[in-house]
Amino acid sequence: MVFFRAMQRVLPGKSRALSAFARHSSAASHPQRLAGKVAVITGGASGIGKSTAAEFVRNGARVILADVQDDLGHAVAAELGRDAACYTRCDVTDEAQVAAVINLAVARHGRLDVVFNNAGISGDLTPAPIGSLDMDDFDRVMAVNARAVVAGVKHAARVMVPRRRGGSIICTASTAGVMGGVAMAPYSVAKMAVVGLVRAVAGELARSGVRVNAISPHYIPTPLVMGAMATWFPATGADELRRIVEKDMNEMDGQVLEPEDVARAALYLASDESKYVNGHNLVVDGGFTVSKPPNMPAPAC
Repeated sequence: MVFFRAMQRVLPGKSRALSAFARHSSAASHPQRLAGKVAVITGGASGIGKSTAAEFVRNGARVILADVQDDLGHAVAAELGRDAACYTRCDVTDEAQVAAVINLAVARHGRLDVVFNNAGISGDLTPAPIGSLDMDDFDRVMAVNARAVVAGVKHAARVMVPRRRGGSIICTASTAGVMGGVAMAPYSVAKMAVVGLVRAVAGELARSGVRVNAISPHYIPTPLVMGAMATWFPATGADELRRIVEKDMNEMDGQVLEPEDVARAALYLASDESKYVNGHNLVVDGGFTVSKPPNMPAPAC
């Protein structure tokens, strides 16, 4: 648009034609990028999942929201519109329920184009040395953040591969899966497993036109993150904790990472614009993982 304004000053007689061309170009470059597509989003009732559902619907998709937060899930579906979104309860640690959500999308809409495996938990946030690791907590985190993602990829592939229509499977990883010391060990291990899963299956599914990618966000002041911060720094007030997340853990001056930023990354990976992007981990962190050493609370030995 800067180019067109400059040309209007240089060639005033052509200004109206240039303005019309600019409007046409702007409209053509921003169509509904998921028009006609059907998407399943786990963890879709809040946080990144909710923002992604809204972004998908704005871009023409019909969305199945899967979560265990029933009141929130129904409210989000109503807000997005009953024709565009519906909510169903799904405990992602139960493979049968994951399979049922995938089947619901096909039964309701006759197709499935996008699965966003986004549900996750933080696990026990109490800093502890590896010698005191609670294996029960580790198993819970792995069940939701890793095993459930495997189930989501499995059942998405079960539907997408035989249809030979392509498809996009997106998995939420984390900067904790990129570098150590960003989160507690169980969470980090689970998110590293997600990135490993994407790399392990992308080549196989590519032969059917199905793409598998990960998104690794950095810290966003969602309820999950703010709860973690309050546990790690119990003497610090809520406003200061938010400032730490938005400013101290942020490499980009004047910019704050928000759920909508991750939603737009998911939109790109879900759309045909990323048709040749496969097996990739899209890190959304403003450069944190390549420029800043972690500064997490040290466990008591």
